[in-house]
Order: sequence, then structure tokens, then C-alpha cells
Amino acid sequence: MTTFDDILEEVGKFGRCQKRIFAMMCLVSMPWAGVYVGIVFQGYTPDHWCRDSAVVETRQACGWSLAHSRKLTLPQVNSSGGVQPSSCEQYQLDWNSTSLTCDSQELDLGRTPRTACRDGWEYDYQGRQSFVTEFDLVCADSWLVDMYQATLNIGFLIGSIAIGYLADRFGRKLSFLMSNLFNAITGILVAVAPNYVSLLVFRTLYGFGVKGGWVVGYVLITELVGVEQRRTVGVLYQMFFSVGILLLPLLAYFITDWRWLQVVITVPYIFFLSYYWFVPESPRWLLSQNKRSEAVKITEDMAKENNRTLSKNIETLTDDNAASSSASFMDLIRTPNMRKHTFILSFNWFTSAVVYQGLIMRLGILGGNVYIDFLISGLLEFPAAFLILFTIERIGRRLPFAAANIVAGAACFITAMIPDSMFWFKTAVACIGRLGITMAFEMVVFVNTELYPTFVRNLGVSVCSTLCDIGGIVAPFLLYRLAVIWLELPLIIFGSLAFVAGGLVLLLPETRGVPLPDTIDDIEFPDK
Repeated sequence: MTTFDDILEEVGKFGRCQKRIFAMMCLVSMPWAGVYVGIVFQGYTPDHWCRDSAVVETRQACGWSLAHSRKLTLPQVNSSGGVQPSSCEQYQLDWNSTSLTCDSQELDLGRTPRTACRDGWEYDYQGRQSFVTEFDLVCADSWLVDMYQATLNIGFLIGSIAIGYLADRFGRKLSFLMSNLFNAITGILVAVAPNYVSLLVFRTLYGFGVKGGWVVGYVLITELVGVEQRRTVGVLYQMFFSVGILLLPLLAYFITDWRWLQVVITVPYIFFLSYYWFVPESPRWLLSQNKRSEAVKITEDMAKENNRTLSKNIETLTDDNAASSSASFMDLIRTPNMRKHTFILSFNWFTSAVVYQGLIMRLGILGGNVYIDFLISGLLEFPAAFLILFTIERIGRRLPFAAANIVAGAACFITAMIPDSMFWFKTAVACIGRLGITMAFEMVVFVNTELYPTFVRNLGVSVCSTLCDIGGIVAPFLLYRLAVIWLELPLIIFGSLAFVAGGLVLLLPETRGVPLPDTIDDIEFPDK
């Protein structure tokens, strides 16, 4: 009886073959960043105001500046930044029959009735074409922008469950390739959508394949390396998501049309189809399906690429989990400790998603330089990965995980209280919050795997991480709708969530140096 882990000792736990496959798989994390938070650029809402052809004619004839004509002809409203021309209302007037002349400095329109925009809007494009300006998703329709992000997360939710099932049933490699083919098709459909309803439908389908494919890549690479390398490989695989976050503002800066930006984000998925020739099926999965000869052949090919020779042991290669019992959802909540783990981990997945996406999407409504803000906050994700790799083996999982949440929560509260005049200080504190929540997000993934026994591990991660997608559905509504009331209100909600999450983490057991649990008894009676 030889298990795959025994054979890996001979093949090499992280040899040339695994490094090559790992490097190729890391590329898969990069376009996902563009899919996940591309809304900041694709759904950018510029300054806008009611269009009135008579005002436009007068403005051109008199050579007025935009600011002057808006101040003169639009109702003034109080907003968080002082008194400004209204974006959504105009006076009920026929400008051709008023006393509007080129030297008008101000008009007494205090008693004139107001109405919602009748002839659409004018936009201060600043060189960006977003789907907001193309489909006029402003004022009464502005909530529809939230749907762009919510539908994506609905796709994530269904897709990660469905593709997770397909990966267990038909193999990692086939599921990975099929999801990429699906991403390539739906991604291009998003780019050519003729109206907003079809855009949302295609966006849901796009989400269906993108996250599922990414998760399968994660599973495949962790199944090919030795147990000691799994954690590092997992954290670095996620770190390439941060590389994608850095590339996004650079791409968006040069590609100003949202449809072309969508095409560029989708192109890599076409390229990933070539992995058919370069990435093998997971031998662990083949063994679990009793396809021993295929597993042996792939293992021999890996050894050859790593310049290692195999002993006779390979002839007795068997699956160490073949006889494992099948898992059910009830296993996750039937016993007290399992129930506690499931609840706390689910809450942490939810919080990470809401706060992470919320803080990124907030950059799009602050009115600063979106590209620079996005780039700075993206750079702050890199220390997160290294802080994790540095602390988890020295300090453990529980304290860094709880601290990351609590620091993020505190930073959200403090940012909300700092006045706008202290711009750089405010930005710096917000960035610390971003660092904290990135760290918490990257840690929940592997803490989740360490708190469930082997036979129910995959199911446990799938169930808990569905709350990540539910968080993603809620996040845009929390951010954009509450920010209308008070720009900093979402931060108060984010801070409260992160604090609670951090407190709950302290109730979990420490898993550093503890072997992975195999049965529910290992979880319920850890001292045995």
C-alpha cells in the first residue's frame, strides 16, 4: 500500500514540474481581479446634469464655461461638498422665452418649479466611456449599477458550487478547461451586450465560470505539491490576484472604453485553453476514481521532468481516501464544535467579502484620482501575503487572523471620523484597513481547510465560502445606497462587521502544528 504522498517523496514535492505548473496557474488569478473589481472603471459615474438644448445653444453662442452655465441655469442643491448644481433636476422653463442673455450673471429662479431631467443628461466624461454613461444609469436609475456587481456574485455563487461538483465528478483538468472556454465566450458577450438587461444576464453567466475555474486551479495545484508546500503555494496563488489589481488601473488608464476593457480582461481566458497540452490531471483525483494506470503514467512523467527515478513502490499506488464516507451538509452542523466552526467561518467569509469589495468600490466614488488611489491600495495587498507567511508558523493562525479583522475594523471607524481636509492621513488609514481585510480574506481560506476533517473538507469550504458570494451581492447596495445618505456611513457598517468577525475568531482553536483532522471526533475531542 503506497499513497500518493509517499510517492511524492520520490517524485519531488515541489520540483521543476510542479514549479512550471504553479507558475502557469498563477496567471489565472490575474484576470480574475479585473472581473471582480472592474466595476470601478467600467461602471464609473462621472459628473452629470440635465441636458437642455436651448441652454447648450446659449452656452456655445456666449462662450460660457460649463461651470458658469450650470451655476446659472440649474437648481443649486446642498450636498456633502457644499452647494452644487443639481445632477438630477432642472427648472420647468422654456429658456428661449426667458431673459437669458450673454451677460446674465445670476437669475432669480427661486420660485420656479423643478422637474426631473426630461431630455437625458450631459456628462463630464473626462475621457472615460462607462456603461453608466452609455445606458444613462444615473439619478433614479443609479441603483441599477449595483446590479452589475450583484449579478456577477450571483454567478460566482452558483458557479462555484456547480463547477466544484463537476471537478469532483469529471476531473480537475476538464472542469478547468471547460470553465475557461465558457469564460471566453461569456466575457466577449458582456463586451458586445446591446442593452443593460442583456449585459446583466451575460454578466451572471460570466461569473458562473470565472470563480469556479479559479477555485479548480487552486485545488489542482495544491493536490500536486507536498503537504509542506501547500500553504505557501495557496497564499502565493492568491497573491497573483493582487498583481491583477495593480495591472487593472494601468489598463483602464489607456483603454478608456468599457467594452474594450472588457475584451482585454477576457483575452487571457482564451489563452488558458492552451493549458490542455501543458497541465496534467490531478493524480490524486484519478486515484480516487480508481483510474490507477493513468495516475501512474502522470506521476512517472512528473518524476521524469524533475529528473528523479521512481522505485518499485509505484506499482502498489492506491488512494488513501478511497474508502472515505460520503459527506453531507448535516455533518457541518450536527455536533457542537463543527457547528461553531461553520458559523464563525461563514461569518468571516461574509465580512471579508463585504469589507474588501466595499473598500475597493469606495475608491470609485471618492472623487480623487481613481487610477492613483487604486494603484496605491493595490500595492498594499502585497505585504498582506508576506505578513501571513511570516506570522502563521511563528505566532499561529488565530491571533494574526483576529488581529487582521480588528485592525481593519478600527481603520474603517477612524477613516470615517477624519475630516476630508486631512486627505493624505485619511488615505493612509484607509489603506491600513485595506491591508487588514486583505490579510483576513487570504487567511480564512486555509484556516477553513484546517478546521474540517478530510472527508467533509471540500464541502465545508464550499458551503462556508458561499457566504463570500452573498457578501458580494450585498456589498454594492450597502456601499452605493448608504453613501448617498452620508459618504462615510458604509465605513461604520464595515468597521462593525470586521470587529465582530475578529472577536469570533478568538473562539476558534489554534491549528498551528496540529495534524489535519481526519474524523469528526478529532474536532469534537481534540485533546484525545
